[in-house]
Amino acid sequence: MNDALDRLARDLGLAAPEHAHLRYAFAHACVLRVRHLLEDARVGACLAGLGRWLAGECDDAHRDALAAEAAALANHHPGSRAIDGCGHAAVSATYAVARALAGDALQAADYAAYATVYAQGGAAAVADRDSFASEFRWQADCLAQLAALETE
Repeated sequence: MNDALDRLARDLGLAAPEHAHLRYAFAHACVLRVRHLLEDARVGACLAGLGRWLAGECDDAHRDALAAEAAALANHHPGSRAIDGCGHAAVSATYAVARALAGDALQAADYAAYATVYAQGGAAAVADRDSFASEFRWQADCLAQLAALETE
């Protein structure tokens, strides 16, 4: 969906095993931008666990358990009865956390972008590709900055 981000990820070899930490760090950064949209404290706790894993405070097995929990929570999100798009924002933010914990940085970024746009303009805004422009720019810049820090 974010062509510039997709190109940068491909150029960096983001999917390669040696870039796992970068993938998770980027996904975490994207999801932090939408954490205020989460409706379930358990999903927020999963996100906090990813932060602890990035800081070296827990192991891969714990991160994987959190990933399974976040996936189950996302798949059972009740949505919202709101008609202004907020429910979509919460669902997208929840899926962003699940994808981040699964190490799927680009999908986490996509879900986070959707959550941002839904929260700002509702369902109509997601039909307008221009609504995503500033978030897409931020995402590409963020990945570039994180990649530069990893090579220092």
